[in-house]
Amino acid sequence: MSELSFEEMLQDSFRTISNGEVVTGTVMDVKEDEIIMNIGYKADGIITRNEFTNVPNADLRELVSVGDELEVKVLKVNDGEGQVQLSYRRLQQERSSKLLEAAFNEKLVLTAPVTQVLNGGLSVVFDDTRIFIPASLVSDTYERNLEKYAGQEVEFVLTEFNPRKRRIIGDMKQLILQKKAEMQKELFARIVPGMRVTGTVKNVTDFGAFIDLGGADGLLHISEMSWGRVENPKKVFKPGQELEVYIKDIQGTKIALSLKFPDENPWTNAAEKYAVGTVVTGRVARMTEFGAFVELESGIDALLHVSQIAREHINRPSDVLKNGQIIEAKVVDFNEEAKKISLSMKALLNDQAADEE
Repeated sequence: MSELSFEEMLQDSFRTISNGEVVTGTVMDVKEDEIIMNIGYKADGIITRNEFTNVPNADLRELVSVGDELEVKVLKVNDGEGQVQLSYRRLQQERSSKLLEAAFNEKLVLTAPVTQVLNGGLSVVFDDTRIFIPASLVSDTYERNLEKYAGQEVEFVLTEFNPRKRRIIGDMKQLILQKKAEMQKELFARIVPGMRVTGTVKNVTDFGAFIDLGGADGLLHISEMSWGRVENPKKVFKPGQELEVYIKDIQGTKIALSLKFPDENPWTNAAEKYAVGTVVTGRVARMTEFGAFVELESGIDALLHVSQIAREHINRPSDVLKNGQIIEAKVVDFNEEAKKISLSMKALLNDQAADEE
């Protein structure tokens, strides 16, 4: 085997490179804003801060160490000072662009951190490439405060990919709708009227509350909130509250809910508890011109007619009674079918007077 001369070995030890070529080198030195590399060429390679990362004022000493091996792209063989200008960031962007193009064509789900919250949406960075998610595509509902997404990892798909115009658009809403559709299908496959389920109060209105059942919302109407009377749903329920409810009816995708569980119906044994002649104690719940409604227990109100309040004549119930007052009266009528009970304080007073005589 013939031996190579020193000049030939020296010549072979240095490779030839060209602009645009991808090379692998070793980090020789790291400064705050510059990386010096050995790429096996007669001149050292230089990576400036801007060509390594898009993070403003980043300290390269915190990102790279001497001895690290990096794959980089040659920008200029001779930068005018006898050095080779290199870029790590552009190579990553090119590779990222290919990944994003494939993700766009195949509708793949991507995950990336939110790096910036803008007036019109969110900015996320995937493999050093910025992607914009408009506010209208962040959620399936209107988001008043996008700041809550700052720093979070979010999932999205690409709906537009145009790197030449630097227009790459992400969509989170599409995934949320898909997931909800799947959850809704699963929910309706397992629920039936009469079932007890647990949900979360989503929104409370004057006429009822919407309960998130995990896939669909059900309506808990004000008339179904209690066997008793509910005046203001907002004073009883709060958004985020967990609640066990009864599925009263399902019509298509509409679910009617109730808290009036059949096994807790107070009228079940009312005939025995409130038989005619029984003396009961109750609370004055509300008054009208013709009488007062007395709550005997939750779900059972009885009418105390104005003529039955006292032995003497009175014009209005409010002349003698007050809302919230606890009174004692006698059951003078019980109609189970109509769910009506009539009371009389006058009858009780007459009985007491007879006993005294």
